[in-house]
Amino acid sequence: MIPLRDSQPSYNTPAVTILLIVTNVFVFLYQISLDPYSANELIFRYGIIPSRFQPVDLLTSMFLHGGWMHLIGNMWFLWIYGDNVEDVLGRGKYLIFYLACGIAAGLTHLLLNPDSRVPTIGASGAIAGVMGAYLVKFPHARIVTLVIFFFITTVDIPAAFILIYWFFLQILSGAVTVGQADIGQGGVAWFAHVGGFIAGVILIRIFGTRAPYRHRPDLHW
Repeated sequence: MIPLRDSQPSYNTPAVTILLIVTNVFVFLYQISLDPYSANELIFRYGIIPSRFQPVDLLTSMFLHGGWMHLIGNMWFLWIYGDNVEDVLGRGKYLIFYLACGIAAGLTHLLLNPDSRVPTIGASGAIAGVMGAYLVKFPHARIVTLVIFFFITTVDIPAAFILIYWFFLQILSGAVTVGQADIGQGGVAWFAHVGGFIAGVILIRIFGTRAPYRHRPDLHW
């Protein structure tokens, strides 16, 4: 299932979401402009490596990606869910919220893989937090989803269903890869996604909603 768009309108230009997407794209274009050795060095310097952790890596790792599909997938999810979360939080709080979710995701990975020597990069943890916030605020929105089985079609799926399904898929995927962080190969930090999502669910309640939007009929609590 691939989400294509949501039914929830946003009432303001999602400037921070656009800025985050543009920043990630420009950083990735810089990455691929480097020779292979320098690109690898960049990832090892600014990604999260638990065995030699530096706090700043929690921020820098969010803006690095491992390939075009990694980047496009992350930015697509951010575009679908981010505009509405930015709408209800406001631009300043949304940026802080996004970074806080990314940090929470990175810390989750650190706690579960303290001795790993494999760098972890990507905006997935922060975007998972945005998805968690979307679940809290817009559970009844509809997500137009591309379904590929023996046929190809689009289906309107409730946001609550697709987001909860995605969340448990991360848990199951993480469970079958426990203990594989140090095999020297790349992979997906599934539990970082879980940590980011949970942080989003919690932090959206702490951050609250902008005063002009507290009584909007399309918001759910």
